[in-house]
Amino acid sequence: MDYARQNDSAAAKIKIDSGVPWEEQFGYCRAQRLDDRILVAGTTASDADGVRYVGDAGAQARFVLEKIRCAIEELGGSFEDVVRSRVYVKPGADWEAVAAAHGEAFGTIRPVNTLIFAEMIGEEFLVEIEVEAIVGAGGRRVEWRPWQMSETPEASDG
Repeated sequence: MDYARQNDSAAAKIKIDSGVPWEEQFGYCRAQRLDDRILVAGTTASDADGVRYVGDAGAQARFVLEKIRCAIEELGGSFEDVVRSRVYVKPGADWEAVAAAHGEAFGTIRPVNTLIFAEMIGEEFLVEIEVEAIVGAGGRRVEWRPWQMSETPEASDG
């Protein structure tokens, strides 16, 4: 993808655009990095040629996730650094296909996730996804099992 890089040194952040006209028209960027944090705006299955995969929510989700992956890598992160995803699905669209695409992309990464039904700005858009990443966060996973904790944690002497 052809990303235009903008460096705002006063705010110590790097911003990228994906080239869709709405970014400049409505005053936002595709993604930005501030220190080790990368934020990717709500992303739809669109590019300079218009909406992609009209009518196929799963294909739109896969396209969106690839677009997001490219933005994160452009900012020096990796998909493994994603710690949160928010998925918006148009009511009536195949949410299970969207969730399956999310699972394909994040199966071993497993960021915290929210999936909700939401109206979309354009009729052809079936899914919109936004993510947050922390560069260097990928790799370590600890499974929390609260049901295995004692009811009264013992006090530490240190």
